[in-house]
Amino acid sequence: MHISDFVSGSFAGACGVVVGYPLDTVKVRIQTQTQFTGLWQCAAATLSKEGVHGFFKGMSLPLTTISMTSSVVFGTYRNCLQCLSQARGAPCGPNTKLEVFLSGLVAGTAQTSVMSPGDMVKVRLQCQTESKRGDANMRKPKYRGPVHCLLSIIKDEGFMGLYRGAVPLMLRDGPSHATYFLTYTVICELLTDSGKKRPAWSGVMLAGGIAGIAAWTVGTPMDLIKARLQMDGAQQTKRYKGFFHCISETARVEGVGVFFKSWGINCLRAVPVSMVVFVTYELVNGFLRADSVDPPRLGFE
Repeated sequence: MHISDFVSGSFAGACGVVVGYPLDTVKVRIQTQTQFTGLWQCAAATLSKEGVHGFFKGMSLPLTTISMTSSVVFGTYRNCLQCLSQARGAPCGPNTKLEVFLSGLVAGTAQTSVMSPGDMVKVRLQCQTESKRGDANMRKPKYRGPVHCLLSIIKDEGFMGLYRGAVPLMLRDGPSHATYFLTYTVICELLTDSGKKRPAWSGVMLAGGIAGIAAWTVGTPMDLIKARLQMDGAQQTKRYKGFFHCISETARVEGVGVFFKSWGINCLRAVPVSMVVFVTYELVNGFLRADSVDPPRLGFE
C-alpha cells in the first residue's frame, strides 16, 4: 500500500466524519427511538435539550480510529485490485469495472473487524438524550464518554458485546463500498475529457455526491437493523433474539417501508460528506503522489 493512499484517506475520512456527524446523530436517533418522528423534530428537540454538543456526542472515537479503518480499507482494496489484475494477466493495465466492484466489496467487508467496536460506542453515545447541563433532579447520562462507554459494554455484555450488530454492518458496508467505488469510477470516466487523468473539480464533487447517494440506497436497510441491534437492551428490556428476528419483528410491527425510513437523511448527509471526502482525497493525494492514476479508494462512512 502506498503511503499516499493512507495519508490522503485519513485526512479525507476525518473531514467526512466532521461534516456528516450532526446528521448521523439525528439519523441514529430516528432509527432507534420512537420519540423522534422526523428530521426537523429530532434536530429541534436535540438542540433545545442538549445544545449543539448533542449533535456531536461520540464523535471523538470515530476521529481517533479513522486512520486504522482507512488503512484496512485502502490496503485491502489495493491488494485486491492488484491480485485481480495479475490473475487477468495485465498487472500494469487499468482495472475493469468488475474488479473495482469486487475489490470494494472485499474492502468494505474487511473493515468491519476494526470498525464494529467503535461504531457500537458511537451509536450508544449518540442515543444518550440526557443532557449534562441538567439539574441534580434530572437523570444523568449512563456513559460519561467514549472510554467509559467502551469499558461499560465489556463489563455488562462481555467483549463480544462490542461486536453486536457486526453482521448487518458487514452486509451494509460490503455492498455499499462496492457500489460507492464503482459509481464514482464510472461517473468520473464519463466526465473526464480525452487525454486527462481525472475530471474537473466540479466533476469530482458531482461524482462523489452521486456515489454517496447510490451507496446509501444500497446500505440503508442494513444500517437500520445494525443500529437497532446495537441499542437493543441498552435502555430497556432486550427485544430482539438476533439478526433475523430483528428483521422479521421490525417488518411485522412497522412494515417493510421502515427499512428505508432514514434513506432521505442518509442521502442528505451523503452528498456533502462524499464531496468533501473525494475532493480532500484528490487534493492531498495530488500533493503526495502527482503521478497517481488509480481510481480513488475511499470508504463512504
